[in-house]
Amino acid sequence: MQIEIKHIAKKFKKHQVLKDISLTAESGTCIGILGANGCGKSTLLSILAGVQKGDAGSFICEGVDLLKDAKKRAELVGYVPQGTPLIEELSAKDNLLLWYDKDSLRSELESGVLSLLGIGEFFKVPVSKMSGGMKKRLSIGCAMAQKPPILLLDEPTAALDLSCKQSIAQYLQHYKESGGILLLTTHDVLELELCDAWYIIKNGVLVPFAYDGNIQQLVESL
Repeated sequence: MQIEIKHIAKKFKKHQVLKDISLTAESGTCIGILGANGCGKSTLLSILAGVQKGDAGSFICEGVDLLKDAKKRAELVGYVPQGTPLIEELSAKDNLLLWYDKDSLRSELESGVLSLLGIGEFFKVPVSKMSGGMKKRLSIGCAMAQKPPILLLDEPTAALDLSCKQSIAQYLQHYKESGGILLLTTHDVLELELCDAWYIIKNGVLVPFAYDGNIQQLVESL
């Protein structure tokens, strides 16, 4: 499978946030989108997820423009935003039941994605009483309900402790090795190491970046 993101553009009033953003990615790869705060990283992912509308561009997979076909997009794309897209009053179980039927929920908890994410550890805990790491793992679990081959993640481990960062990074590595396509915005070293290609958004333009572990060089390029 291949995705082609072509000529995405977005303007807010007079400010051109994204200008002609284009990239491609293949199955089994992770693309890192980097950039200073406010550069348009989150805007790009939310456009690709169909949450907001771009001014121009396409998101092609299997010959279909996913920006124009909501049904196909729902089948192929999972999205985990920075915020928590969960119902705070409900437990992990009840949030998951909004996305999974009972049989698939049981199966995924026993040996599937929810097992890999360790959600059984806090299955009956209300979201309002969860740690940040639990909420993020649950958000990923909800996004994976349709087993999408494309996963968009907006800074998935921001503000989490090292143990949570590591468990999420391990799951994302597994997802990639299983043939998934990951597109994530990040500033985190563990996530940078997951990536097979890196791009920086600067002044609305997407520029390839050769990350070799040199954080100082990366910081200077943002």
